Amino acid sequence: MQGMEIGAGLAALAFWGFIAAVVVAYYWDNIRKREAQHETLRRMLESGQALDRELMDKLLASTDGGSKNLGRDLKVAGLITLFVAPGIALLGWFIGQVSATVLPILLGVAGLVAFISIGLLVTAVVIERLYREG
Repeated sequence: MQGMEIGAGLAALAFWGFIAAVVVAYYWDNIRKREAQHETLRRMLESGQALDRELMDKLLASTDGGSKNLGRDLKVAGLITLFVAPGIALLGWFIGQVSATVLPILLGVAGLVAFISIGLLVTAVVIERLYREG
């Protein structure tokens, strides 16, 4: 029995280690892209090339495509999360066929995920309204 507990602990550690590695890799990649942009600008200045505002904006644009739209990003995240909630509930129903105690737990998790998605969608509307006013 203790071997299963150790295995479960190692599996949880591996999962969170993977999540941490993905986050670190994402930030590392963004830092490297930013450094490359700055290096390009530095070389252009050293070579005496004229830099206009449009070129600077293009070079220093965001690494994710250059167009940041927080409202749109929150809507996308909210919609994806909204469709995860019924999936968790369905998973609970399938597992509930084997163990009756699992269904209420996973229904609670699905409810939590649904509330998170609603929060993201409401936040998207508020952010878009603030952008329009400001």
